[in-house]
Amino acid sequence: MSSESLTSRLGYLLKHAQQRLALMNSAALKPHGIDGRELAILLVLADHEQESQQQAAGRLGIDRTTMVAFLDTLERKGLVTRRAHADDRRKNIVELTEIGREVLRNATEAADAAERDFLTPLSPRQGEQLKAALLAVIESS
Repeated sequence: MSSESLTSRLGYLLKHAQQRLALMNSAALKPHGIDGRELAILLVLADHEQESQQQAAGRLGIDRTTMVAFLDTLERKGLVTRRAHADDRRKNIVELTEIGREVLRNATEAADAAERDFLTPLSPRQGEQLKAALLAVIESS
């Protein structure tokens, strides 16, 4: 198989593009003390205030045990707090702390800058088209 036929494969292109973006994001987020998965959790929690950890895990598509481990880490970092749900003591509500909101704001700016750098080979219109096309593929499944 020639390298040209390999680089025409969508799987190859998506994998290597994702690896490059992940490296850029990792470098951008490192000064803020979080990684990409933790940023995703903070974003979901910020968008859905008063959400249970189980609901947040469902939105992220991760299992409950993994979510608990992530939240334990974020809680140790002082970025989130958990408290019992007022109506159902079996559920924990997860909220961002003030420090968590500040880290989220700064880390989001850093991740956005990394994404812009990643997309520099494309025009702004092409970058938006790429994101829209990938979203369409994701949402169709």
